[in-house]
Amino acid sequence: MFRRRHSTNHHETDASQKEAKVNELRTALGPLSGRSLKYCTDACLRRYLEARNWNVDKAKKMLEETLKWRASFKPEEIRWHEVAHEGETGKVSRANFDDRLGRIVLIMRPGMQNTTSAEDNIRHLVYLIENAILNLPEGQEQMSWLIDFTGWTLNTNISVKTARDIIYILQNHYPERLAIVFLYNPPRFFEAFWKVVKYFVDTKTFQKIKFVYPKSKDSVELMRSFFDIENLPSEFGGKGTLKYDHEEFSKLCEQDDVKSMHFWGLDEKTYLVNGHKGSDVVPQPLPLAPPAS
Repeated sequence: MFRRRHSTNHHETDASQKEAKVNELRTALGPLSGRSLKYCTDACLRRYLEARNWNVDKAKKMLEETLKWRASFKPEEIRWHEVAHEGETGKVSRANFDDRLGRIVLIMRPGMQNTTSAEDNIRHLVYLIENAILNLPEGQEQMSWLIDFTGWTLNTNISVKTARDIIYILQNHYPERLAIVFLYNPPRFFEAFWKVVKYFVDTKTFQKIKFVYPKSKDSVELMRSFFDIENLPSEFGGKGTLKYDHEEFSKLCEQDDVKSMHFWGLDEKTYLVNGHKGSDVVPQPLPLAPPAS
C-alpha cells in the first residue's frame, strides 16, 4: 500500500517538474507571434525538452534553430503541386492504415527513386512529414516509417550528403515525431551505405531504427506487435496490398493543402485558388472607364 502511494506521488512530482520545465522554456523563449506562436504549443515544447533530456537551455537553443529554419525553409507553405512530380512513382507516401497505436504510417520505397534533385527530394519528404503531422489523430504526436528495399540499388540510392541533410532535418526540426522506423529486408550491399550514414544518427533516433528480415522469427514478431497483419502490405510480410495511385493520392494531398492553409492562416492572405503565391502574381491593370458619350 505504501509503495503504491509512493509510486503515485513520485509520478505526480515528475509530471509537475516537467510542467514547470515547459513553463520555464516558454518564458525563456520570450514573446512569440504569428506562425512561431502557432507552432510552439505546450506539446511542441515537451518534444524539444524530451529531445534534450529536459535541459531547458539546450531545448531553447534547439527550438530557436527550428524557428529560424521554418522561417527560411517555410515547410508549411509547400504545396502538393510543387512536389507532386517527386511522388509519381510512390517512393514516399502516406499509408491507408495506421499502426496498432493509431499512428500515421509513412511508406518509403527507395527503389522507386525517380529524380536526381536533392533539393526536390528533401522538399517532397518535408511536405509529407508536415502532411502526416497535420493528419495525426488528437493526442498522437508521432508517426511510424516503413522502408521497403525492393528494387533498391546503388543507382537508385540518394547521396550520402542528401541522407545526412534529411537526418539532420528530422532530428533537429522534428524531434520526437518519429516513433519507429523499420528497414525491411535491406540488401547486403546496403550495409556499406549504412556504415557511413549511421554516424549522422543521434542516439535517440538510432534506438528507433529496426532492421527486419522476413526469415527472422524475431523480425516477424516485431512487425506483428506494431501492425495488424491484415492491413500490413505483403511487401512487409503482411496480407494487405500495397498499391499507389498517384492521382488518388494527389487528390488527398490537395484537400490537405486546403486544411493546412486554414490551420496556418494562409488561405486568403498568401495563396490563390490556382496554387500560386499572391506575391508571385503580377497584378492586372484595372480596365479604364469607357469614355463619356
